[in-house]
Amino acid sequence: MLKFEVEKTCGRARLGHLHTAHGTVDTPAFMPVGTVGTVKAMMPESVAATGAQILLGNTYHLMLRPGADLVQKMGGLHKFMNWDKAILTDSGGFQVMSLSKLRKITEDGVEFRSHLDGSAHRLTPEISIEIQHKLDSNVTMCLDECPPYPCDRSYLAESTRRSMRWAKRSKDAFIDRDGYGIFGICQGGVHEDLRKESCESLIDIGFDGYAIGGLAVGEGQELMFDTIEKTTPHLPADKPRYLMGVGRPSDIIGSVLRGVDMFDCVMPSRSGRTAQAFTRTGVLNMRNKCHAEDDSPIDPKCSCPACRHYSRAYIRHLFQSKEILGCMLLTWHNIQYYEDLMRDIRQAIREDRLEEFAKGDFV
Repeated sequence: MLKFEVEKTCGRARLGHLHTAHGTVDTPAFMPVGTVGTVKAMMPESVAATGAQILLGNTYHLMLRPGADLVQKMGGLHKFMNWDKAILTDSGGFQVMSLSKLRKITEDGVEFRSHLDGSAHRLTPEISIEIQHKLDSNVTMCLDECPPYPCDRSYLAESTRRSMRWAKRSKDAFIDRDGYGIFGICQGGVHEDLRKESCESLIDIGFDGYAIGGLAVGEGQELMFDTIEKTTPHLPADKPRYLMGVGRPSDIIGSVLRGVDMFDCVMPSRSGRTAQAFTRTGVLNMRNKCHAEDDSPIDPKCSCPACRHYSRAYIRHLFQSKEILGCMLLTWHNIQYYEDLMRDIRQAIREDRLEEFAKGDFV
């Protein structure tokens, strides 16, 4: 069982603390994505240095390589990857839909072929929960289907209700213990009635937290915000709320204003490998020639090693030369930016000035 407490509210935004067997996560929180047991181009110690208190791993990828049994044999994902803080694992449902080949969805679960080698696999709610248990995940996610956008409403309703049946099976398969918990995932696309129905089904089952899935899949920010605004009032006020796969800084701030507590996204790490730097004055392309002779840091207000020790000119040189160090330094910088953003959001909630803070120029 996970313990969650709301320390303070500011409008719909909440300042909270999620207590796990591997430490406390202060919310609103951003989870760097360590899909296969690593945040790309980062050492776990470096990720911890940014202030991150929780990482995301993925059932789909880890079940394919190196396999959940091996990770369990090695002492679980915390020990295997040398990360002693909290871990949340996605159930694998989204990746089965987006990456796998020749998938077949039935009431039982999903049959699919690996995107790595074409080998056949089967994922059911019970198998997903068992894998996450072997990984020693602090926050287990129930198996669901994430339909595409746009999606025929009749199929979306059918999919949402099947996901709720899968949620019940996921909860029944979960082995409860202190400091560990399971989150349900609300689906329903951009339809308020389906979202409400999904929330009610999940609450009847009873989870340690509630995720909002099926957004940031092409519907646009305005419609995403509208859906969140109509969904969070149907979720329990005393449980954490997690918006899956989001997003840009402006997405995060807008979602916090609407009552969301937890986020994950590959954007800061992926951007770090493609020379995109998030700063307090906007996004920079570090390959641009304007940085060639610039001896200033990427962001003078940032405390990461890239900003403390290296110039924009040097970072550009690394990318122009295709040196791995460029990816490492810029990924560290971007994750530091995101963790600093969450720290500033928490402070703004604490001081009742989140609305004012949100008026800043965020991408």
